[in-house]
Amino acid sequence: MSPTTAGILFIGSLVVALVLTHRPLGDYMHRVYSGTRHLAVERVMYRLIGVRPDAEQRWSVYARSVLAFSAVSILFLYAFQRLQDKLLLSLGFPGVADHVAWNTAVSFVTNTNWQAYSGESTMGHLVQMAGLAVQNFVSAAVGMAVAIALVRGFARKRTDELGNFWVDLVRGTVRVLLPIAFAGALLLVAGGVIQNFAGVHEVATLTGGTQGITGGPVAGQEVIKELGNNGGGFYNANSAHPFENATSWTNWLEIFLILVLPFALPRTFGRMVGDRRQGYAIVAIMGVLAFASVALLTGLEIAHHGTVPQAVGAAMEGKEVRFGVPDSGTFAAATTLTSTGAVDSFHDSYTALGGMMTMVDMMLGEVAPGGVGAGLYGMLVLAVITVFVAGLMVGRTPEYLGKKIGSREIKLASLYFLTTPVLVLVGTALAMASPGQRASMLNSGPHGLSEVLYAFTSASNNNGSAFGGITVNTPWYDTALGLCMAFGRFLPIVFVLGLAGSLARQAPAPASAGTLPTHRPQFVGMVVGVTIIVVALTFLPALALGPLAEGIQ
Repeated sequence: MSPTTAGILFIGSLVVALVLTHRPLGDYMHRVYSGTRHLAVERVMYRLIGVRPDAEQRWSVYARSVLAFSAVSILFLYAFQRLQDKLLLSLGFPGVADHVAWNTAVSFVTNTNWQAYSGESTMGHLVQMAGLAVQNFVSAAVGMAVAIALVRGFARKRTDELGNFWVDLVRGTVRVLLPIAFAGALLLVAGGVIQNFAGVHEVATLTGGTQGITGGPVAGQEVIKELGNNGGGFYNANSAHPFENATSWTNWLEIFLILVLPFALPRTFGRMVGDRRQGYAIVAIMGVLAFASVALLTGLEIAHHGTVPQAVGAAMEGKEVRFGVPDSGTFAAATTLTSTGAVDSFHDSYTALGGMMTMVDMMLGEVAPGGVGAGLYGMLVLAVITVFVAGLMVGRTPEYLGKKIGSREIKLASLYFLTTPVLVLVGTALAMASPGQRASMLNSGPHGLSEVLYAFTSASNNNGSAFGGITVNTPWYDTALGLCMAFGRFLPIVFVLGLAGSLARQAPAPASAGTLPTHRPQFVGMVVGVTIIVVALTFLPALALGPLAEGIQ
């Protein structure tokens, strides 16, 4: 079998698996977040934290709960790292340096899981298991909770209530993430991934990636890494290490785990708003963008010019020979289209235009399908912007799902999508303006700029993957990237919840002859076009100075 045929079968089987799980998993999450019955273990948790599970919250209270939980988590994880040498299972490691502890605490609480350190030589088992691995679960559950709150904003009418954050957090963790992580860990162990105290990579696969997790059962944390969109691994080689990604089969499974929840959530959205066609439209938008990314990225790596790539049939530098270009390109697209960060190849070694595609994937806002929860609420905000643009074109008040999109709604949606570009471009400009920070680049010229641009794009979009080459384990970069991760996570969440509250208070607007149908292919194409245009207008100058300039040399 030729590598091309094998790659097509790899991608095709992945699509089939995602299609087969879309409906049952999406329906299950609808029951999880819409049900009124509380499990016994959940009732125990509510009593421990002093929460009345049947009391709902206004958007402002919901937002304060998210921010309070995240702030306490950052402080706890920071202290946990600083006091590591005084804890059990520290492996003799000293307390983590202040700037590294800050960066890591913010990274894992924001579901970014960016790591500026080598996992196997920095973190002990207890910090990894009780600190970082816990955040792999709950930070992903926070994203899911915010997405569900926005969906309730569309589904409800004449109310200030969006649900209860603490209930959504607990249910997402206990009923969704933990069961899938357990099943995925068993499959990875069967596929050859080791299960011992050498690492915690597997759990992170499911919830957000492993940009350098260590300490704990490898197979269990590999799953959470992909599910919650994480990145790294015990050996800081991510999913390229055979202990964390043993075969082509486990490579397929990890990509599936990265994508399964984000692609199922649109089904949950359709069920909750009472129109499954709306969910199909959203997942179709995600699918079109994802397919284009995989095709372009893989094609650019296979057809790259140059004597060596043409002689061997593809640009193999930085790729695992166990996986080859198609499988590696699919993993690279999946990890940058979501807030995962785990990689099975070295993005810094990709061709100039192939590396650019990994950046473009993140610059899209990670909505195809995006991070767990974050992808859905990002795509819904894009849909709001699209119907607003369509309303301007025909001269009528825009509506989406029976809700009018007025000045308040479009301001919140615009602020959502302006936050990340500001962080990326300002952070990159400050780094390039300082000789001390430019010295951290391994390469000069356009490729060096790409290293810096990728770092700030990854941090601001809460992705967690690294281009490589650049040395970011410095006080300046740890501080700057930590701020980008924090603002890039929590400002959009506040805007989303504000939008949800504004929508929930509205009375439903009846559809008329001029209402834009938002379940048809026309709308799918419009949202895809708006997404690409927004990214092109925002980031094209920066890309022209970096990967595009390198690619035409």
